[in-house]
Amino acid sequence: MSASSIRVALVEDHTLLAQSLVFALSAEGFDATIVRPPTTGDAMSLLPTIRAARPQVVLLDLDLGPAGDSAPLIGPLQDAGCQVVVVTGVTQRTRWGECLARGACTVLPKSAPLDAIAATVRTVVAGGTVMAPAQAHDLVREWEASRRQHQNVDARFDRLTSREESILAALLAGQRVRNIAAEWFVAESTVRSQVKSILAKLGVTSQIAAVAMARDAGWQPSAAQPVRRSRTAAS
Repeated sequence: MSASSIRVALVEDHTLLAQSLVFALSAEGFDATIVRPPTTGDAMSLLPTIRAARPQVVLLDLDLGPAGDSAPLIGPLQDAGCQVVVVTGVTQRTRWGECLARGACTVLPKSAPLDAIAATVRTVVAGGTVMAPAQAHDLVREWEASRRQHQNVDARFDRLTSREESILAALLAGQRVRNIAAEWFVAESTVRSQVKSILAKLGVTSQIAAVAMARDAGWQPSAAQPVRRSRTAAS
């Protein structure tokens, strides 16, 4: 199959890089086109546009700016008969593993030479192997382990009551126990008792560890802050 008959769609939010890649691929004889991410809506809204271009290979940036994470596109594109090569500035091995688990042929860093990207496209279309099976297996395994860990952490946060969520949110905002108690017009011992319950449910031993765990997990309270009692009602 000649390069001129290979249709490539490039999904990339950085204009200069997109133009450079299309120029390089076109110079190699590929039929290359740019599919620009939307300024509103998520990455999945690109699916009809990409399908309309009927590409054999999609070079997919993983982070599409305002359109967000493009990983959910990989499976539907594969189902539509497209081979997906992720070209990304993301370096986390677990993210690469996720892409492979979703069906991407391989993941390349954006620092890869343009001729190497073009060679990868040729190999993919020819049905060749573009990533060592052992490397792909290791990356997918790391992603699966990370996903199980995140699910375990999420389950811990799900055990918090709405009041405990509100207290943890206050701690995240930098408030001290005495300030929380004063603001809500409750005894400090009451708040400390609820903090102990939070620590037990999260499996940590200090407020600092609870706050760090919440930040690392990107946790947000699912319930509204409790209604604060007035001084009259508290008396």
